[in-house]
Amino acid sequence: MRRRRALQIIPIDGLPEVGPGDVLAELLAACVRPEPDLLAGDVVVVTSKVVSKAEHRLVDLAAGGLSPADVVEAESVRVLRRRGDLVISETTHGFVCANAGVDLSNVADGWAAMLPHDPDRSARRIRDGLRARLGVEVAVIVSDTFGRPWRRGVTDVALGVAGIAPIVDLRGCTDSFGRPLVATEVAVADELAAAAELVMGKATGVAASVVRGVEPAWLREGSVRDEVVRSPTEDLFR
Repeated sequence: MRRRRALQIIPIDGLPEVGPGDVLAELLAACVRPEPDLLAGDVVVVTSKVVSKAEHRLVDLAAGGLSPADVVEAESVRVLRRRGDLVISETTHGFVCANAGVDLSNVADGWAAMLPHDPDRSARRIRDGLRARLGVEVAVIVSDTFGRPWRRGVTDVALGVAGIAPIVDLRGCTDSFGRPLVATEVAVADELAAAAELVMGKATGVAASVVRGVEPAWLREGSVRDEVVRSPTEDLFR
């Protein structure tokens, strides 16, 4: 019997407050060392909030005479539901989420943070920057917190990836009883993002972590937008 792999999740401490124009790979590299802090095959999970700050995806509401609702409308391509101030909408990325991912937490008063323009590209930029600075080949996940239909509570999911499969397709494999799997596609990048959030939290100031021990077969190029976002033709609810 094949021995199951064990995962280790390590918070990256010491990341300073991120501002527009900061190079995240440079800030992260200053907080870790190649071996033992960062090893080839590790997955670095970075919250989308610090990516948005570095990429200047911020809006000064007062200066622009805007309300949070104005920003949500601008970031939405389609509104699916409204209830009071809560809007469930589709973003330009194809994500269906609350308030188009616009967030007022962990930013200065009077400001709003929007999702990165292209989270897959953001992940690649961080991955390439870490490789250049530390000489270590790692994967990167850009994560964010999403709610879930029909279930209370929030969990982190992957918005963008670099060097890690967002989906592992098990169709055609067999289960423990030898029966073929016909519909099983595992969202491993989402699972890793959710696991990493357990050591980062929402109010700890830890915006990045390392997941160690992932299955090497998962380390491939991929795209959340191309592989995870369900097309409208496959969606039973939109």
